[in-house]
Amino acid sequence: MSAYRPIRSYVLRQGRVSEAQRRAHVELMPRFGIPFAREALDLARVFGRAAPRILEIGFGMGETTADIAARHPENDYLGIEVHTPGVGGLLKRLAERGLTNVRVIQHDAVEALQHMIAPASLDAVHVFFPDPWPKKRHHKRRLLQAPFIELLATRMKPGAYLHVATDWEDYAQQMLEVLAAEPRLENTVAGFAPRPEYRPLTKFEQRGLKLGHPVRDLIFRRRKDFAGAGSDKS
Repeated sequence: MSAYRPIRSYVLRQGRVSEAQRRAHVELMPRFGIPFAREALDLARVFGRAAPRILEIGFGMGETTADIAARHPENDYLGIEVHTPGVGGLLKRLAERGLTNVRVIQHDAVEALQHMIAPASLDAVHVFFPDPWPKKRHHKRRLLQAPFIELLATRMKPGAYLHVATDWEDYAQQMLEVLAAEPRLENTVAGFAPRPEYRPLTKFEQRGLKLGHPVRDLIFRRRKDFAGAGSDKS
């Protein structure tokens, strides 16, 4: 697989960090955070056990991540986010709820995937409500495009699932086209999927529903019989 050097899909805004978020970031990153490094993580060592490993990319303020992790203590969750208020918010929730099955990488998702996540090491990937970059001239900044999906698919185990969701119809259609074109993946249903029980309603979703935006879920699986598996070692 060729190296992927994309246009950044995010802007590091100078958003307000609350005192609680700042304190959580300072005090809890040593406990829950994983510094970026150019070497693959030993996930069994990171979490101290063997369990299904689920990656969430762009967890926002962390409500959904903490909720899912609390409901499913049998799984381990690795969240990637670049924005400090969101990282601080998730860390605060982890401490308040006594959760031990979540770790956080505060770094660009593409670089983290390239260097820190070994091929065929993930049981699932969640990407919920990524920035839709609604202006047409900004569509090139959207995260879920072919090179990124290819990279994600190489990090998924055979049979692992990729679950994405958006409330922007044109982005949903683009996602469907891009995912369907990735030969390592296959759709679990014909078209869009119903929201599964494990994904709670988010603030973004509720806001979109109030605005009349239909929410679309897509759930694809990594093919177990992909003939080009040898190319996933990079």
